[in-house]
Amino acid sequence: MTDTRLPKDTEPYVDDAHRQPARPLRDFLASLLSSKSGLVGAVLLAAIVLITLSADILPIADPQKRSLSTRYLPPVWLERGVIAHPLGTDGQGRDILARIIHGARSSVIVGVSAVLLSGILGLVLGLLAGLRGGVIDLVLMRLVDAILAIPAMLFMLVVALVVGSGIAPLIVVIALTNWVVYTRIVRAEVLRVKDLEFVAAARVSRVRVTTLILRHLLPNILPAVVVVATLNVGTVILTESSLSFLGFGIQPPQISWGQMLADGRQQLATSWWISTFPGIALTMTVFSIILLGDWLRDYLDPRLP
Repeated sequence: MTDTRLPKDTEPYVDDAHRQPARPLRDFLASLLSSKSGLVGAVLLAAIVLITLSADILPIADPQKRSLSTRYLPPVWLERGVIAHPLGTDGQGRDILARIIHGARSSVIVGVSAVLLSGILGLVLGLLAGLRGGVIDLVLMRLVDAILAIPAMLFMLVVALVVGSGIAPLIVVIALTNWVVYTRIVRAEVLRVKDLEFVAAARVSRVRVTTLILRHLLPNILPAVVVVATLNVGTVILTESSLSFLGFGIQPPQISWGQMLADGRQQLATSWWISTFPGIALTMTVFSIILLGDWLRDYLDPRLP
């Protein structure tokens, strides 16, 4: 029989004991369906994202429409509540439900974009520090320590004052504080993996750096990064809401849950729904991300069956 294997010098040096096993989509879905918490988180998050993406075509009121005749209307199940505004209205007569749905778009965009930007930056710098070592590693780690020593919210407020407000500047502000988390994780994973036999063999055989990273390092590093990034989306959404609540985040006419919480904080005793329902939406979103992230951590953990 003809030997169809690649020549020995072209075969990748991979230790099967340390390589992440291939898990097809069917196994992925089966694992998700068998996890109650993961399934609840996935369904809840999928529903939130679907509603957010469909905000422009849903039969809801205009979130920016003001009306003095409909100011401070309560939810539909309370006295004076009307079906046209099922969750009530705010002090300017704007529909709370419509504003929650449209505000979710800002939170999702900021959360996903900031995590992607900070994750990519942290991944590159972590790989650089872990592989090169020496002065580069020392400088990067001292920079990471310096940023971590500064209170995160204070640092973001200062950067926001310099960069400005709005969705794009807010993404940059959050990314500039979050990349350090990924850098430390990636560096630690690189230091762990690069001393394993299959990576050492690949380095001795003088494979290209890009091949070493793409074929040997990233498959072992990405699971940890993906889990952290998933959980970090919820943290970023809370951060965006906090900055918007303080007036340093998303500005009108763009809608944010944090902005809605700030709008209703003076009327909590009389018009509690203005802040309560955005708070519930924020809590449900972060909770669903946490549930999904916990399941994903268990699924990608190579020590678990």
